[in-house]
Amino acid sequence: METVIVAVGALLVVAGSAALAPKLRIPAPLILVIVGIVVSILPFMPVVSIDPEWILIGILPPLLYSASVSMPVMNFRREFTAISALSITLVVVSAVVLGVFFAWLVPDLGIWWGIALGAIVSPTDAVAVSIVKRVGVSSRVVSVLNGESLLNDATALVLLRTAIVATAASISLWNVVGTFAYSVAVAAALGGAVGFANLWVRSRVTDSTVNTVISFTVPFLASVPAELLGASGLVAAVVAGLITGHGAARRLSPQHRLSDSQNWHTVELVLEGAIFLIMGLELAGIVADVERESVGIGIALAIAAGALVLTLFVRVAFIAPMLVALRNRARRGVRSKPRLKVMEEWLESPQPRAGRDGTVRPVPASGRIERAKKFTRRALFDLDYFTAAPLGWREGGILVWAGMRGAITLAAAQTLPGDAPHRSLLVHIAFTVAAGSLVLQGGSLAALVRWLKPARTDEAVLTEERANLLAMMRSAAARANEHDPTPLESRHSSKEAALRGIEAQRKALLDARDVGAFSAESIAQALVNLDADQISIELKGGPET
Repeated sequence: METVIVAVGALLVVAGSAALAPKLRIPAPLILVIVGIVVSILPFMPVVSIDPEWILIGILPPLLYSASVSMPVMNFRREFTAISALSITLVVVSAVVLGVFFAWLVPDLGIWWGIALGAIVSPTDAVAVSIVKRVGVSSRVVSVLNGESLLNDATALVLLRTAIVATAASISLWNVVGTFAYSVAVAAALGGAVGFANLWVRSRVTDSTVNTVISFTVPFLASVPAELLGASGLVAAVVAGLITGHGAARRLSPQHRLSDSQNWHTVELVLEGAIFLIMGLELAGIVADVERESVGIGIALAIAAGALVLTLFVRVAFIAPMLVALRNRARRGVRSKPRLKVMEEWLESPQPRAGRDGTVRPVPASGRIERAKKFTRRALFDLDYFTAAPLGWREGGILVWAGMRGAITLAAAQTLPGDAPHRSLLVHIAFTVAAGSLVLQGGSLAALVRWLKPARTDEAVLTEERANLLAMMRSAAARANEHDPTPLESRHSSKEAALRGIEAQRKALLDARDVGAFSAESIAQALVNLDADQISIELKGGPET
């Protein structure tokens, strides 16, 4: 009975925080952490301690899977350079720098235990994405932050495991690199297999409820085998989600996708809220453990404050040159645009060409021509994307400040072995860094965005894009029904003609998505509208009743 009462109370707190957050203009996770802290210090409240495996194995895989399903693969591919730099290189650099810092300040800690704690506090949380989406920034900033939060948890956990092993035995750089490569490669292969199998199986299930139930198992079908093989279960869940999200529009019915979306949003709200509520509730127990070690709360808070400041300095020092490199790459891309244009024109009507040695090269096979067309068009659209929304210092400032720590930091800290030196102190430092960044950065991120005034999507450009998208869709629908024997004046009321038109429009949208002809946001909204139209037609028996 007590467990049921606590669970119901927690759900009500999560729902209430989500409802109040927009009115209070405070991120819901921040409200939950504060509520948890207040409840944890009540005299009648028992010490709360959650097995970290429940978070690492039971909560994070479905959360990351759900986020990756909704992440446009087109944007993930375009921003992969920045995403991989932030989620891999920056995590490693931060862990090493923080490791030296912790080893210097905490007596008898040692460099490897310092790096272990550095790995724990290095990954950022996805909570920043919801904040920047609400205040309105360019889709590039959202994509980079979203992609970073999907992958950096796995990097941090692999580095944490490696550092713990290194405390008991010597380990070389190549051992670390080999372990990381194995972890990512095996996880990506398993995640890919599960993602494709998921689409294949669910495309053959007609009941939407059953389909959604199957989808709830997918992140665990990917992550659990990966963990058993010593790979990253989180990477496996992310890869399975990216493949599912990219292929769902082609393989799953609108009813299935609508059911998935509604149910997974509920799962996200509950699981994410539970994590941050648990963070606050565990405070009293963590503080009590530190006091028993006679370390002193003041010392722990001072070290955590220094670590939080250092993480921001490291992030600034890393992101500044990264933005310069991305800008230089975009400039090189602009210089290559004329050559790509010439290639595109030739591919439209290919003719034999003379090579440098004077020999005449025959026209490639039609299949190769089509692949080359797709590659060239995608490269040109990518260049337009990078030049239309460059990442300047204003966007860089948001990327720096949005790098807040969250639930993964506390969960990973609690996986430290019992014989770790000053374990309670290390867990307290990790908690304080995570909670402090949520309060400081999360509470001020919206105000920072309003002050920096980063570039936003031009409404005129967006209006023109949507008009072009609508024209393309109308043209596709017209071509689909041009041989329909139904009289033109009554064709609009034909259910079959309407569904043919919708299917043709969806195919045109997905083909445009594959080459990046329009923004991911515009295509996603158009697909949602098409799904709604199709469901309405199928329920009513026709486009009109």
